[in-house]
Amino acid sequence: MKKVIFVFLMSLPLAVLAQSGESLRIGAGDQIHVTVVDSPELDQRPRVTDAGEVPLIGVGAVKIAGLTPAEAATAVHDKLIAAHYLNHPEVTVTVEQYATQTVSVLGQVRASGAYPIGTARPVLDVLALAGGLNEVADRNILIERRGDPDHPIRYNLANDGAVALRTSVLVYPGDTVMVPKAGIVYVLGDVNRPGGIVMDNNSSELTLLQALARAGGVARTAKQGHAKLLRKDATGYHETQLSLGEIQKGKQQDIALAPGDVLYVPFSYAKNVAVSGSAGIISSLSSAAVYSMP
Repeated sequence: MKKVIFVFLMSLPLAVLAQSGESLRIGAGDQIHVTVVDSPELDQRPRVTDAGEVPLIGVGAVKIAGLTPAEAATAVHDKLIAAHYLNHPEVTVTVEQYATQTVSVLGQVRASGAYPIGTARPVLDVLALAGGLNEVADRNILIERRGDPDHPIRYNLANDGAVALRTSVLVYPGDTVMVPKAGIVYVLGDVNRPGGIVMDNNSSELTLLQALARAGGVARTAKQGHAKLLRKDATGYHETQLSLGEIQKGKQQDIALAPGDVLYVPFSYAKNVAVSGSAGIISSLSSAAVYSMP
């Protein structure tokens, strides 16, 4: 099993030797390996008790639950000095076995659940265990470290494969990976590909013209000067009249869309009567097809 080892030497500043990117916390039931340079009698492999402590030769119980291996090494080091057992101990703490041997993958993946892992693995590997992202997944993923729920790690799964590999982070046993649902905007009416469009690009953002392009553009019979943008807030949907022609020509500024926005492009008058109001447009959302970005 791959080990994560942190060594603290009294001859060097602790901050220099600590690995600042490490946030894994030791928990009850974990088995650790404590070594002290030139003191083989202190070589021990205790298991963390339910009280979060480990019994160590010469110093008694040391509370290490909730600490990183680096912090645990510091705690043992300080305890050895306080007990007058050693004056300048060089301590190494290694996590040899995690009590929790699974990682939970939740949210918008093809097969959410708990998957066994015996050591740290790249987040891309863990997502693969869950079948990868589904069609409506947001690419901004949260990783909750075991024992540290207040400081989740954010990972953006870039559409660029090289970037995704280069920026990948490690997931440890006991962690939880949460893949949220991406925002969806709807382009309905007289367009070539009406339906919902998932905002699953790298920025999770979409403008009106980008959404219109994903919908295949407007049809010939569309009344571009009478388009409507419906946006929902706490009080309900609010309607804004738009001229798509003016926006496409650059005479009016493109609009940043928000999740849940509905862009409606009307047909000719005769076909538009049945859905001319906001209520009619909103009622058609339930039957709209949903398309992910290419």
